[in-house]
Amino acid sequence: MKTNNHEVIFAIVNSGYAEDVMDLARELGVRGGTILNARGVVKEDAAAFFGITLHADKEILMMVVERDLRDKVLNAIYKEMGMAKKAKGIAFSLPVSDVAGLAPKVVQEAGAEE
Repeated sequence: MKTNNHEVIFAIVNSGYAEDVMDLARELGVRGGTILNARGVVKEDAAAFFGITLHADKEILMMVVERDLRDKVLNAIYKEMGMAKKAKGIAFSLPVSDVAGLAPKVVQEAGAEE
């Protein structure tokens, strides 16, 4: 299905922090994501220049979100999981042109029974 209302957010964090990022994103309305294990690479002189320690094991959390959630989620990840934190996270988003398999967002009416 063609869409211009979705983006995919990639959050790359030190190993062990992707679930924390997902919990943070859920609080903002994101319904789910996919975690991939990864290994970071950087030249040692670049790490020294930026004043960071190397932590090769990474996790990549991918979340397809409605465009209106994107900025809130990216800002929260930066604030709570950014490079200045233990997670050493970086996050970015890319537009999504086609979406298949997403469950429709169910909005419950006020006072409606479950």
